[in-house]
Amino acid sequence: MHDLVIRGGTIVDGTGAPRFTGDVAIDGDRITQVGGKAGPARRDVQAEGRIVAPGWVDVHTHYDGQATWDPVLAPSVWHGATTILFGNCGVGFAPVRKRDHQALIDLMEGVEDIPGITLAEGLQWNWESFPEYLDALDAMPRTIDVAAQVAHHPLRVYVMGERGLNRQAATDDDIAQMAKLTEEALRAGAFGFTTSRTDQHKTPTGDLVPARYAEHRELLAIGQAIGRSGRGTFGMLSDFEDEAAEFAWLRQVAASTQRPVWFLLTDRNADPGRLQRLLGHVRAARADGLPLAAQVASRPVGLILGLTTSLNPFALREGFHELAHLPPAEQLAKLREPAVRAKILAEEASPRLLHVVPPLSRQIATRWDQMFALGDPPDYEPPPERSMAAMAAAAGQDPAAFCYDYLTGGDGGRMLYFPVVNYVGGDFDRLHNLLQDPHTVVGLSDGGAHCGVICDASMPTFGLTHWTRDRSRGDRLPLEFVIQRQTSGTADFFGFHDRGRLKPGLKADINVIDLDALRLHHPEMIYDLPAGGRRLVQRVDGYDMTLVSGVPIMERGAETGARPGRLVRS
Repeated sequence: MHDLVIRGGTIVDGTGAPRFTGDVAIDGDRITQVGGKAGPARRDVQAEGRIVAPGWVDVHTHYDGQATWDPVLAPSVWHGATTILFGNCGVGFAPVRKRDHQALIDLMEGVEDIPGITLAEGLQWNWESFPEYLDALDAMPRTIDVAAQVAHHPLRVYVMGERGLNRQAATDDDIAQMAKLTEEALRAGAFGFTTSRTDQHKTPTGDLVPARYAEHRELLAIGQAIGRSGRGTFGMLSDFEDEAAEFAWLRQVAASTQRPVWFLLTDRNADPGRLQRLLGHVRAARADGLPLAAQVASRPVGLILGLTTSLNPFALREGFHELAHLPPAEQLAKLREPAVRAKILAEEASPRLLHVVPPLSRQIATRWDQMFALGDPPDYEPPPERSMAAMAAAAGQDPAAFCYDYLTGGDGGRMLYFPVVNYVGGDFDRLHNLLQDPHTVVGLSDGGAHCGVICDASMPTFGLTHWTRDRSRGDRLPLEFVIQRQTSGTADFFGFHDRGRLKPGLKADINVIDLDALRLHHPEMIYDLPAGGRRLVQRVDGYDMTLVSGVPIMERGAETGARPGRLVRS
């Protein structure tokens, strides 16, 4: 008598092997049979016509704070994620001294757009060291499994204090202490270390992050700590101003540790050769036997623009800014008044407001050709004729007026899509190539982050719907391949060796999916974070059931209330 049997489904086992039909049996938290006809069970799940696949292993999230107070971690849990990894981009909350609580909140707010007021209200700070942070995560009942990486910025602030915040060079003693604490964290269960070397990451006051200019010797010493521990990965993002120098030290880290090393790979429209140059460095390292990889997204990294989001095309105009504090319904009513509409449309972006925003926000104020009607269901590969500029021209209107009326129409919940990277000329050709490259690993969902302007925790679902079912062009990707990329592909790279496949003896983390009914909903803004903080979420249809450790946690879009999740230690 098995505990649970999923009967008659189309099994896609996560290895990339061809699909087949059969039963999956579960006993306790383990898979005990895959394929064939299983014996009787205490519970049968009928899965004829459904895809039965491993749970998604999402390796790029930012639930570092939310995981300490929220047992569910939606929307990732809605989209079939059964294991999530945070501590990415060099930001996190451990180790930490009491005096630096606010500094770490500011870093997370500035880099990942998580409301500072929410973090101040939600974080309990019942830890100082990284092992104590893991213990705090471990003590909390939760729905899905979580895992953490050591983040460079809090580590540097913990060791160096104000010198770290001010980006001063680390002394030999500082570096030795950072390496020691990294090794301690890895041996306690951290899955790796991450850092950030980009001008895009700043505090709310515009200061660059503590490790922006960390010297190579500091990074190499931390890499050696990873090698001594014999576990974990080394991850980073960089502007790659000096590609040769950056890859030289990345190669040193990979050579000295023989642990996986990865960096975030995105394109730049002004530098069309960037992707192939950076991938060329990866291929050269692999040819030399070095474990270097690029982490890529399965859809463009794009911003969601609407009346309730952090950014929109009119946010830098004084007339709109004056109404930004109003509750959504009251703000919408005011924006619909003819006199207010005329006033805002007559304005340009305010020099006062332009002075304090990054260059990307200035583009959002004017690039009507890069703003697309998102629609419902949302279209993440919109053709050029879906841009505000093209739609306005077709209607014989000024693009600003057309966009204003579009956003204030309906119930005020309409949104625009502003792809920032990996979208050129109205197609996904670059993404298509990146996803198939054997030197890449799929990530960048950013679950839990960019609460007011990005909603990419749905990327695993998008991978199935867009690349295997809906893409109108003739270059769809095989279902087996897409599932492998976000199950065994991510699990193996980061060291989750007991999951990512449907195989007897492995952990029973499983999705049962109605692929024909799988559908992303339009993003929506909700206000359920501590202190009333807002976040964009995206709901989904088509997941019949998600199981963690053999326990159903979601059934037909509803939470079961079960809490089988746990902290995973490396």
